[in-house]
Amino acid sequence: MLVREGTERNAVIDRHLGCSLAAIAGAVNAAGFLAVGYYSANMTGNVSALASGLHEDRIGTVLSCCGLILSFVTGAVLSTLLVNAGRRRCLPSIYARSILLEACLLGLLGTIDLLVSDPVRSPMLAYGLSFLMGLQNATVTRISGARVRTTHMTGMLTDVGLELADWLDAFFHPVDPVQRAATCERLGLHTAIVLSFTVGGIAGAFLYGWWSGFFLLLVAGLLTCLALPGALSREQVVDPTMALIPHASGSTKQN
Repeated sequence: MLVREGTERNAVIDRHLGCSLAAIAGAVNAAGFLAVGYYSANMTGNVSALASGLHEDRIGTVLSCCGLILSFVTGAVLSTLLVNAGRRRCLPSIYARSILLEACLLGLLGTIDLLVSDPVRSPMLAYGLSFLMGLQNATVTRISGARVRTTHMTGMLTDVGLELADWLDAFFHPVDPVQRAATCERLGLHTAIVLSFTVGGIAGAFLYGWWSGFFLLLVAGLLTCLALPGALSREQVVDPTMALIPHASGSTKQN
């Protein structure tokens, strides 16, 4: 699921990818909030907090939110540069290697959580987790052609509403069966991703509360298990013109 791309991908692969990584993102997001009081994947909330901080002259909040946003964007930039470099070399395993990098850095953050005390620990966790969420979301967006996003639940919930409306409308205004099947497929995908993020968040909140940094190490291990088979793949792209796959023109969803 972290190697195939373009026409080789299907709804089942996208569902496995989206659900597994969305659950991990939800868990990391909840754990990050318990650890430092900020959501590492919620950039809409951070931008809003930045705006209210400016209004209320809370410079500390403004600087913290700027750091979180910059970290998220930096993670997305790094992921894209890695993917572009890998695609130029016709290595579809670059996506899995990007997620493997996320796993290694998450393990490092878990170790920091366990061994480093405040005031150093909190900013490293806050900015580090935001960086990893940006890296993960950009990787998944690229490999799925923007059909899957694992941290932006606002966009996913919007898609659920759109597809649900189309599904209901088909009962009163008949549509082509192929189109209706595609609508059901997208509705199932987006709903599954939202539910996975929610379940991951619930699990992350409880488990981080019990295990603290050990939970981040556990999640890093799960990410490694997901990414390692693809990262070790020696498969190459047959058509070198596919070396760079631009993100879809409609990929403007935000959280």
